[in-house]
Amino acid sequence: MIDRLLELLSGRKAPALEANTDDLQLSVAALLIEAAHMDSKFDDTERATIERLLAKKFDLDHEAVQSLIMQAQKKVEDSAQYFPFTHQITKRMGAEQRAEVIEMLWKVAYSDGILDPYEDALVRQIAGLIHVPDRERGLARRRALEKLKAAVAISGKAK
Repeated sequence: MIDRLLELLSGRKAPALEANTDDLQLSVAALLIEAAHMDSKFDDTERATIERLLAKKFDLDHEAVQSLIMQAQKKVEDSAQYFPFTHQITKRMGAEQRAEVIEMLWKVAYSDGILDPYEDALVRQIAGLIHVPDRERGLARRRALEKLKAAVAISGKAK
């Protein structure tokens, strides 16, 4: 530990930027879970949507997604604010990735087919906290709705 500190202070070794992916994944998962809870019911459809989004975004297997969701639910229960989550996202993601997070939130909000006013307010608030402009938030909403409509159309044809 002391050697690492001396190397850093003397300039012999550049500081290692440790990318703690777990914190970032946990932050995104926590916000998605918070969105699912905004209408006071976290149903199977919302959970399945969150699982699918996390698996795709972070390339996780089923067990890793389940573990991440459990950890995120605990964090949401233990925290009364969004700052720890939004700070990680703002610090670690570029503008395009932050807009993707907003799109993910819209997908969770619309997953049960109804946009609750509290869900809408949460997505707007989070977009502001992670510095996603209104225009990008609107575009993310449009993309989420288009994908939802396409999924419904495909599942309707499959029947």
